Amino acid sequence: MLRVKRGDKVKVGAGKDKGKTGKVLKVLTKKRRAVVEGVNIVKKHMRRRSETDQGGIKEVPLSIHISNLSLFCPSCNREARFEIKILDDKSKIRVCKRCSKPI
Repeated sequence: MLRVKRGDKVKVGAGKDKGKTGKVLKVLTKKRRAVVEGVNIVKKHMRRRSETDQGGIKEVPLSIHISNLSLFCPSCNREARFEIKILDDKSKIRVCKRCSKPI
């Protein structure tokens, strides 16, 4: 099981964007990487594909390894460790270990 899911708010713990927070846009499960909004932005030279499509230099977010990401707790307003609790109806939720509120 991966620690992050699409739509989670995460904080970067290593690399050139250390300390930044962002929303997970995509999770690449086989490579154990995630694309985070506003993190690991590179400039890519794009070729013009058609007359309506503009070419040029565009900024594109690349993936970052999930070991460099930590889940961000909105109630604590900081990065947090979490545990998985099983509810009575057999559903699972992630709970912050510091404040015991669901993430």
